[in-house]
Amino acid sequence: MAIADSVAFGADGLLPAIVQDVETGEVLMLAYMNREALQRTLETGKSHFWSRSRQTLWRKGETSGNVQTVEEIRLDCDGDTLLLKVDQTGPACHTGARSCFYRRVQGDGLAEVSTDGVPENARQTTILQKLHDVIADRKHNPKEGSYTCHLFSAGQEKILKKVMEEASEVLIASMEDDNDQVIYEVADLLYHLLVLLGFHDIPLSAVFGELEKRRRSAA
Repeated sequence: MAIADSVAFGADGLLPAIVQDVETGEVLMLAYMNREALQRTLETGKSHFWSRSRQTLWRKGETSGNVQTVEEIRLDCDGDTLLLKVDQTGPACHTGARSCFYRRVQGDGLAEVSTDGVPENARQTTILQKLHDVIADRKHNPKEGSYTCHLFSAGQEKILKKVMEEASEVLIASMEDDNDQVIYEVADLLYHLLVLLGFHDIPLSAVFGELEKRRRSAA
């Protein structure tokens, strides 16, 4: 059975579609789909919606470039609401905010949510995970001219030497009390550590899990 036949469109031929960031879980926006918008989304992998104000089909990002690549579509228990899990390029809101839900009710007024509603730790974790995923992809899908691919092809000894080299650079920068250089060298070290994890096919979540265990034991 086609998914469109399982969806309970309203009397106006529409149903709400909640859009959620696939990595952070942040709710980005709410829009409406008709049968054609759903079909176009399924065919292209990019979110399409129906504009109730303009009475026309539109693709998210067609003018702004802030496209949504749909990773998963879920249907709720009543079949009348969709959940789109997407990889969002740029801000989702036309105001320039990451999410359309950038305001919260505060007393009898409204207040803007800092960091566009994304907890800072989630944002930072996402950056590391994205870099880890790129490194893993380079290992299994080599790309000509890629430094990461060069490290993998050179082997474990080369990777370990780079980790040691970057760790030494961090020590030197710290001893020289150069904070900007410490930041730069730590970023280099983190990158090469992620390459090392990729060499062993160790997911980043395993490291986060170990850190969480230590946090709990120290509590």
